[in-house]
Amino acid sequence: MQEAELTTPCYLIDQAKLKYNLGILKDLRERTGCKVLFAQKAFSSFPFYPIISRYLDGTASVSAYEAHLAHLYFHGENHICQTAYLPEETDELFEICDTITFNSPSQLQQYAALAHAHGCSVGLRVNPEYLSQQSDRFDPCAPHSRLGTTAAQFPLAYKRLINGIHVHALYEQNADALCRLTEAVVSKFGHILPGLQWINLGGGHHITREGYQIDRLDACIRSLQDRFGLTVYLEPGEAIVWEAGFFITTVVDIIDNGMPIAILDASAVCHAPDITELQYRPPLIGADKPSVLPYTYRLGGRSCLPEDIFGDYSFDHPLAVGERLIFRDMAINTLTKAKMYTGMPMPSVAVREPDGNCRVLRQFSFSDYKNRF
Repeated sequence: MQEAELTTPCYLIDQAKLKYNLGILKDLRERTGCKVLFAQKAFSSFPFYPIISRYLDGTASVSAYEAHLAHLYFHGENHICQTAYLPEETDELFEICDTITFNSPSQLQQYAALAHAHGCSVGLRVNPEYLSQQSDRFDPCAPHSRLGTTAAQFPLAYKRLINGIHVHALYEQNADALCRLTEAVVSKFGHILPGLQWINLGGGHHITREGYQIDRLDACIRSLQDRFGLTVYLEPGEAIVWEAGFFITTVVDIIDNGMPIAILDASAVCHAPDITELQYRPPLIGADKPSVLPYTYRLGGRSCLPEDIFGDYSFDHPLAVGERLIFRDMAINTLTKAKMYTGMPMPSVAVREPDGNCRVLRQFSFSDYKNRF
C-alpha cells in the first residue's frame, strides 16, 4: 500500500527514521557504557517493541500497566518509577520488574524490604531542586512539587535501603542542561552516591536531534562513572521517535469568519493534545508560519470544542476540500494521549516500511468507543 492510499486521519510511523534514531542511542551505549531505557509514556505502541529492544537495554515505566506491557512485549530490563504504589499491585510488580524506584521515603520504608526479597534493585527518586523549565506548572523540581525527595527529606539512614537514585527534571533539552542538572544532584546528594550501584538521569534529552551536544553528554556520563563508580541510566522517550511520526489528515470543509478556516477530519484536542495543552506547533509539510506564504488558513478540528485548533499556517496555494495535509514529528505523546472525547473516532495507525510501502496496524470502530464505558 502506498501512503496516498491510507485513509485519514492516520498516524504513520516511519520505520527507517525510528531505526536511525535507535542507532544513535546504540552508539552512545557502546561508546560510554551507559544504559538506555525506552520511556514508554512517549510512545507505547508495542508492535514496535521488538525493533526497539534490539537497540536498547530495557524500558522505563511510570505505571503498572506500562510495566505489564513491557513485560509482555519488550525483551530487556523492566524499570518502574511510579509516584505512588498501591498495595494490591506491588506483589505482581515486584515479580515482573527488575528495578523499582520509589517517589517518597514513606513508600521506600513500606516496600523496600519486599522489593529486595523479590530480587529487585531499589531506588529513590530525588528532587535536586534544580529548575529547568520556564513554567513551574511543568517543572518537577518546582516549589511544593510532589515528585521526588529533597535532600532535607533524605536522612542518611535511607541509604541502606537503596541501590540507586533516580532524577527526572528535563524536557526537550540539550546536554548543557543535563550537565547543570548533574551538578545540582552532586551538590545535594553527592554524599550518598559512593557505594550506590546506579544513577538514573531520567528523560528529556534530545539526543537524536540535530545540534545536540553529544560530546558533553559523553563527558557527563563518564564523569559520574569515574567519580562514583556508578552505572548511568538514561530514559529518553521523544529522542527515540524524534521525527519518526506523521499525522495525515484531510480538509473536509472551508469556511470564512474574518479569515479562511479549514476544517480537518481530525481533532487537535483528541488526537494531538500537546497542541492545545502545551502549545506545541507541529511542522506541516508544504506550509509555513502565517503570512509567510500567500494563503493563510486556520486549521480547525471537527470536534465541538472551541479550542480544537491545530494552528494558523500559510500555503503557496488555496486549500481545497479533499486535500490531504501531513504534519511531521507526530509520534511523541499522540498515540499515548489520544482520546475519544465527544465520541471522536480514533485515527488508524500505520507503519511505513524501509522500502516505502505502508501497512495498517490498527483501525478503530464504534465498539472501541462503546466498550470504554
